[in-house]
Amino acid sequence: MNQFPAKSSSQCQSLEDSNSWLPSIESLSMDDFWMEVENMKQTDELKQEDGCVTEAQIPEEGEAEAQWLQDTGLADLIGAPTPDTDNRALLSTLTKTQAAAVQRRLDTYTRSIRRKNKPPVRDVRDIFGTFDSGEVLAERVDAEEKWTQLNSRPAESPPVADYPGCVEYPCPVPSSGKEEIFSTDSAYSEQAALLQKRTLPPESKWIKGKGSLPKFRIPKGRLGVTRIGDLSQQDMKKIPTLALIELTALCDILGLDLRRSKAGKWKSTENQLFGVPLSTLLETDQKVVPNTQVPLILQALLSCLEKRGLDTEGILRVSGSQTRIKILQQKLERDFYAGLFNWDDVHQNDASGLLKRFIRELPTPLLTAEYLPAFTVVQNIPDLKQRLQALNLLILILPEANRNTLKALLEFLRKVASREKNNKMTLWNVSMVMAPNLFMHKGQPHRIPEGKGKQLAEGAADVVRAMIHYQDLLWTVSSFLVAQVRKLNESSSWRHQFYDRRIKNFLRKIHTDKDKGNKTSGEPSKVVKIQAALLLKDCLEVHLHNGTKAADVLKQFQRHLCSNSWNVMNTVSPVQCNGPVESSNLLLYEVGGNISEHCLDPDTYLLDLYHTNPHGEWVIKQSPTLPRTL
Repeated sequence: MNQFPAKSSSQCQSLEDSNSWLPSIESLSMDDFWMEVENMKQTDELKQEDGCVTEAQIPEEGEAEAQWLQDTGLADLIGAPTPDTDNRALLSTLTKTQAAAVQRRLDTYTRSIRRKNKPPVRDVRDIFGTFDSGEVLAERVDAEEKWTQLNSRPAESPPVADYPGCVEYPCPVPSSGKEEIFSTDSAYSEQAALLQKRTLPPESKWIKGKGSLPKFRIPKGRLGVTRIGDLSQQDMKKIPTLALIELTALCDILGLDLRRSKAGKWKSTENQLFGVPLSTLLETDQKVVPNTQVPLILQALLSCLEKRGLDTEGILRVSGSQTRIKILQQKLERDFYAGLFNWDDVHQNDASGLLKRFIRELPTPLLTAEYLPAFTVVQNIPDLKQRLQALNLLILILPEANRNTLKALLEFLRKVASREKNNKMTLWNVSMVMAPNLFMHKGQPHRIPEGKGKQLAEGAADVVRAMIHYQDLLWTVSSFLVAQVRKLNESSSWRHQFYDRRIKNFLRKIHTDKDKGNKTSGEPSKVVKIQAALLLKDCLEVHLHNGTKAADVLKQFQRHLCSNSWNVMNTVSPVQCNGPVESSNLLLYEVGGNISEHCLDPDTYLLDLYHTNPHGEWVIKQSPTLPRTL
């Protein structure tokens, strides 16, 4: 059973500790956490039901590494004489710290197999040493050299040497009155290695009282910021693998043990809503509302609470009637999909009870059984910025259904905290109440040392608070991950086009010489064609210069959309206007080349993007949902 220990009187007292990272005022809300646990106990939510759920288990040494290699798509490296082409492409994109993380897992797996008297697997140095520079792209050579340099150090020690491709920046003390920079241009693990070399491990100094959370800003590079949803599903499928490797590398640098649990088995239920896997719910809901990304029952609960519960004092904290909640749950199971359930009859506190019960009764945790321990480990990272980096990677690793459902929940919780003056629920109160519902699951083992209950409860609430407060930052795809996706796509495209080694080497040389020439000339401008098939008859020729942004093209396009002609650089093209279109509803997409499809940030500098992906096409589309803020 994964229950937190029973609340003691000492745990309910506010502790004045000058070294504590929790605000003293917010420490008083520890009662909220333990009251929520008691409510969960009263409804038997924490008791394991026979035949429904078997407790998840921590895998043994070697088994965990094998599963990790399977999750990252590198399982074929085990015992293989040479890495296949897909593995070679992935390995060639890794940074030094990421390659070191792969090496440590393979070494650990090798040792565990040898201890079990099984045939030894091929040494990782042999695997990486089989790369032939004549068979890989020019940009892969640098990755191979990094790996060779890395192997001169012990595999157990994270590398801390200089990384020329990493942006160096200091790790300032978090302050409520200062905006901090959250860099995504270089790998988080590379940043951590640099900081480890230059300074002692950072320690957060939290300012007590309200507003102690600092502001973070992602500096927009020349290619803008990529958010979850901007990339196509084809490209997003590559992100979890890269994010898992990077998260493992970051935890290695920080000295954290990143463990993955084995999901427990669950028995199917006759229910249609509660206790049903998210994937099953969405499959049913999409027959009712095509393309829905969040379960309809959750949308209905959140809508009910937003309409009548945001200003209710103690919402989420004050428990509704357990008898009424049970009756409402039975009515929902019977009448929800038939459209016969009357939400006007639901009391606000009962609706919040249904919301929390829906989350708790999921067959597996919303944060997933596999990675819930990793979310728990995040609280042990002392530096807030690095904590957010780890959370960002974990969000990207989550299955799409879990990630979308979590985002809907966090958006609602942020609205609750924003009405603090009316509902008396601060961000910390909300986090304390929701932490048990997200981190305590009947199928998840959680052994807590005696006397550590308060510390772990506060840590879990702090993770929830960070996810609520920084959700916009966490739902971005780091620039270095997008760059790795581009490299993988280039490798795939190149592999299917060329087969003769001599031709490949010759073309690579031509391409390299051409790139050098382009860089030397510093091309100041470029004329490109932009497609808008649903809006215009012909392609548009647009003159790009160093200052041209995606937003500029969209605004210019909208201005001329209904005019008789489009005049750019004295080039006139006929325009067919199919109706009024607002510029805020227009989006510019990058399609093809080294990316499948990418919705561009309005602040993307298009000439830089052209140099990054010269073989891609640009397409203007109308926003399928809400317009992206310019």
